[in-house]
Amino acid sequence: MIVDKELFERIIKKKKKLDSLRPFSKASLSRLKENFDVESTYNSNAIEGNTLTKSETKLVIEKGITIGGKPMREYFEAINHKKAIDFIESIVTEKKEITKEIVCKINWFVLDNIEEDEKGIYRLRKVHIEGASFVPPKPDLVPEQMEEFLEWLKENQNKMNIVDFAALAHEKFVFIHPFIDGNGRCTRLLMNLLLMQKGYPSTIILKAEIKKYIRTLDQAHLDNYAPFVNFIARSIERSLALWIDALRIPSESDEDEFISLAEASRLCSYSQEYLSLLARKGKLESIKKGRNWVTTRKAVREYVDKNKGKL
Repeated sequence: MIVDKELFERIIKKKKKLDSLRPFSKASLSRLKENFDVESTYNSNAIEGNTLTKSETKLVIEKGITIGGKPMREYFEAINHKKAIDFIESIVTEKKEITKEIVCKINWFVLDNIEEDEKGIYRLRKVHIEGASFVPPKPDLVPEQMEEFLEWLKENQNKMNIVDFAALAHEKFVFIHPFIDGNGRCTRLLMNLLLMQKGYPSTIILKAEIKKYIRTLDQAHLDNYAPFVNFIARSIERSLALWIDALRIPSESDEDEFISLAEASRLCSYSQEYLSLLARKGKLESIKKGRNWVTTRKAVREYVDKNKGKL
């Protein structure tokens, strides 16, 4: 197992908590899905340079409104990503095995009205990724490597833990870089397809964490997998926490309610700055909401107890 054991145990605990809330309210689930579709589309496109704001992205995918002063490519990137999300959800619902046709169809959606000549087909040209630590294979090697990749998915889907499996699949796909464009969006969509097939909510790589995302992914390309796997694990944990928070029924003395680190610092002897450091390192159970870290009273208490501190 590559993922940090303590982090993995937290993820499994949250997955069980989420499952305990089933069946979900249809109204709550619908609102949550709408929010996640916007968050996913905005962040995944922003990582690739799309300049639409989150509110503009929401208008595009929910109302079909074009945004004045923005390139049509950015409009299509938002529309396309939402269609790709709907497509992978249909694959999960229909319990289909991931094939070359499905992977190419994801890219077809991502590049529709953008790269008409090469959407949905393996690239026919070399690609160079500026600033990357690796060189993708030549185009004539892509079909064979993608066949090996799909076989790897089939062989490991029930052997590996879900976190290692999803993160390594992400890295392998990026390394092959099978399409002329849209590979980043495709690999994040494919990773979410793998997660949803195992009953996990889709996860979102935040634009705010792009530097860490690229840095740890580069390390993985050099066979140092742990930083990237744990980065993906934190993203998975964040999604689980947000789903639980949205779907549970809160109580008056709710230890699982999100609180700011400033409030958390009043529950222990640690400063807000130190709690922020613990959050960034993954030592304190916490997630990022917007640009701010939040935690829970329960997480603070458990961290203090574990480290023999005093409330």
